[in-house]
Amino acid sequence: MSVIVEHLTKIYGAQKALDDISFEVKPGDIMGFLGPNGAGKSTTMKILSGYIPQTSGKASVCGYDVQENSIDVKRHIGYLPELNPLYTDMYVKEYLLFIAELQNLGKRSNNAVESMIERTGLSQERRKKIGQLSKGYKQRVGLAQAMLHNPEVLILDEPTSGLDPNQVGEMRDLIREIGLDKTVILSTHIMQEVEAMCNRVVIIDKGKIVADDKIEKLQQKLTGDVTITVEFKNEVNESDLKNVAEIISVKQNGKKFLLRCERDLREEISNESSKHNWILLSMNLEEDSLEDVFQKLTKK
Repeated sequence: MSVIVEHLTKIYGAQKALDDISFEVKPGDIMGFLGPNGAGKSTTMKILSGYIPQTSGKASVCGYDVQENSIDVKRHIGYLPELNPLYTDMYVKEYLLFIAELQNLGKRSNNAVESMIERTGLSQERRKKIGQLSKGYKQRVGLAQAMLHNPEVLILDEPTSGLDPNQVGEMRDLIREIGLDKTVILSTHIMQEVEAMCNRVVIIDKGKIVADDKIEKLQQKLTGDVTITVEFKNEVNESDLKNVAEIISVKQNGKKFLLRCERDLREEISNESSKHNWILLSMNLEEDSLEDVFQKLTKK
């Protein structure tokens, strides 16, 4: 396991920021780490990256305990915090060479910096001062410094913040590529980002883990019934549709219907349509979005 969290608790004075949380993240996982503001996401990431100690419990990165072997943990981790700390008076390449020196890359420094500049799309900005860059390009510099030493684990807090739509697409591709052979923990408030990049989701609320699974499995678990949208070419009475067994409710909008059912009734609806000569134009099984799942789990 790249990251193991066991019964982790963090208390600030009278406030319990983390309450006995546990999860594991394997190599090749891109894990979306979600929660409302103040849920405990940033606290967890700060503990994993060695910025603050936990009150109790254990956490390890690549087999190294975050408290007992904090230097080893930092060698194996790349961290991009939400508030990206950069030396704004330094030039892009100068800053990355400085980071390479801090990471003890030695003779590999220049090649590593050149490769990362290319990989993160900073080639045209390399000779600019960081303070002159847009927020999006500052994010790229932050990601470049996090990956410069080729860590096994990447912790990214709002990595696409400030990027335009084209840059977001490029960053998604890069993070998916990174996730093929590394462990990535991605925290964001943008649910589309998680759906586009992550193969697993952990949701935290009020310091407790409330969900830990693949996105599609979470959607299945939380949806007790099924929504089916149907559209007919000819006129169909709402009352006729209500007669189909196990349809809970029907909402009509012209020739389109939104059906809430106890289970997937597409086959039964198709058979009923044939029986009554209803001409089906479309029929789709709708799933809760990740945003719907998130709200159901955290709005209590």
